[in-house]
Amino acid sequence: MSKTMIGVIGGSGVYDIAGLEVAEWTRVTGPWGAPSDEILTGTLQGVSMAFLPRHGRGHVHSPTSVPYRANIDALKRLGVTDVISVSACGSFREEMAPGDFVIVDQFIDRTFAREKSFFGTGCVAHVSVAHPTCPRLGDACETAARDSGVTVHRGGTYLAMEGPQFSTLAESKMYRETWGCDVIGMTNMPEAKLAREAELCYASVAMITDYDSWHPDHGAVDVTQIIATLMGNADKARDMLSRLPQLLGSDRAPCPHGCDRALDYAILTAPDARDSDLIGKLDAVAGRVLNSKEP
Repeated sequence: MSKTMIGVIGGSGVYDIAGLEVAEWTRVTGPWGAPSDEILTGTLQGVSMAFLPRHGRGHVHSPTSVPYRANIDALKRLGVTDVISVSACGSFREEMAPGDFVIVDQFIDRTFAREKSFFGTGCVAHVSVAHPTCPRLGDACETAARDSGVTVHRGGTYLAMEGPQFSTLAESKMYRETWGCDVIGMTNMPEAKLAREAELCYASVAMITDYDSWHPDHGAVDVTQIIATLMGNADKARDMLSRLPQLLGSDRAPCPHGCDRALDYAILTAPDARDSDLIGKLDAVAGRVLNSKEP
């Protein structure tokens, strides 16, 4: 049995967690560069929490420039066990309306300008992301959101686009009608993949701000409308997050879905062929496996 530490990656509009005790902003340094910002740490209802604003305070990072590897590495170094990703998104479904939350369970990754793995030449690893989110964490997020009075949709496919521009009408229709996606955003990839490589449980809470451009009654995405909905969603998100410590508890058993053991059979490079510099950078992310004495 270990101790729970909840890590929250806050998206647009969500820049802190209310009610944290002994709260302080902590600068974390690591081999993958600086994370998006300092990390707010503290406790809530006896459970350790860490909050990282994905775009940085003041929203300085675009979806492409977010240092995803540094962010996940920094949370792991702090001792985070469970990551809750909160992000704004557009909806491809009439019934998934602005103001609703979606507990995402699948992704289609259309990003192309981002580093997507901690591993590479000198230490090759292949982790499974067939089921990229943790159902246990998803359960907690769903319950917390419903208890906050939010309309919640459990399960959905998130189309991750590069951005920063929004979709063309043709793209929006393709993602919705041909590919069967439910929501669209710019930040959950490669974040979810990196969390899995770092053996962190990961849940994605997508907060709907608009209907993208496919909806005949809503027209093109309007940033003014998005921001107005975003602010309302941010208040709901903070309420949801405040309920998670009680649901997850301070004592943490091994993940029943194996998220915290994702690297057990993933690293293929033989020990004597591994690049020492890369191995050094993987100390937090993969130390459990790389430092194991078992053959």
